[in-house]
Amino acid sequence: MAVWLIRAGSYGEYEEKFISEKRVYVTWEMLDVDLSKLADRPRLVATMTEYYPDAKPKTIRNWSSQIWPFAHEIKKGDLVVLPLKRQRAIQVGEVVGGYCFVPNGPDPFFHWLPVEWIGEAIPRANFGKDLLASFGAFMTICRIQRNNAETRLAAMRSNGWKPETVTAVIATSPVADEATEDTDLEELARDQIVRLISARFKGHKLTRLVEAILQAQGYTTYLSPEGADGGADILAGAGPLGFGAPRLCVEVKSESTPIDRPTVDKLIGAVHKFNAQEGLFVAWGGFKSTVQKELAASFFHVRLWTQKELLEQFFVHYDRLDEDLRAELPLKRIWTVAAQDEE
Repeated sequence: MAVWLIRAGSYGEYEEKFISEKRVYVTWEMLDVDLSKLADRPRLVATMTEYYPDAKPKTIRNWSSQIWPFAHEIKKGDLVVLPLKRQRAIQVGEVVGGYCFVPNGPDPFFHWLPVEWIGEAIPRANFGKDLLASFGAFMTICRIQRNNAETRLAAMRSNGWKPETVTAVIATSPVADEATEDTDLEELARDQIVRLISARFKGHKLTRLVEAILQAQGYTTYLSPEGADGGADILAGAGPLGFGAPRLCVEVKSESTPIDRPTVDKLIGAVHKFNAQEGLFVAWGGFKSTVQKELAASFFHVRLWTQKELLEQFFVHYDRLDEDLRAELPLKRIWTVAAQDEE
């Protein structure tokens, strides 16, 4: 059993298609050639050069090294790791069939492999830092072999995808020690911040962090005490007294498992109960893949925050959070060169 990293577009734009269709695709545009009929890698390089005449030779070789395994090396029974962009989670699938080519597309979906999703929206924090560093490679398609990945993922699968180890506050070694030139340093740094938040804001304490962010946004809040909350962890209203609009009913879930639709429906009921106007559901472990799609009808009434959205708002408003909270989550901005694709 091999483990393969496959990305659903640079920005996760194909995630829903990959997950709902139970397929992974090669997403290079205009590549309408049957890869299985190319005899060897040099022939693929020659074909890619014909299809992309403006690309540099080094870029063609790099692309070819990623595309070749899709049709010639990935086998039934291999595992596929799909890092999600829409929430901070990893989707894991098992390849259940061979390479398929559809000459009529649509572009760029000419090439696909059937998969069965055996791990849905697994929180990134469940994986060891060394595995996450491998998952942070900039490649679109590559095999993950370092750090005994195959054995460890097999063990996590048998254990229901529970965390590999007890979450630590933060790694003692610097980010650069874990990284290679092909690693997404920003993603690796965010994983460290997630570990710190997980350690210091467990359970109901996460609600305090969400409340602080809402206050930094200008809301006046009421925080329910720990225990039964009647359907709302936080009530928030605009303005100094909280009587302005919008009025929010906020539910916060700190567990690592994805939230389902019935749980979100309870928040919608609480919005009416508390005479609020909108609802905000914050789920540290994310949401099941169908939730976002099914809630289209409630777009103007409910917003869903996963780790991704919570972190984005945390970074935006960090300087406006109270000193005690910033002391618990000490961060420092750094500048680094942004990775760029070769022209």
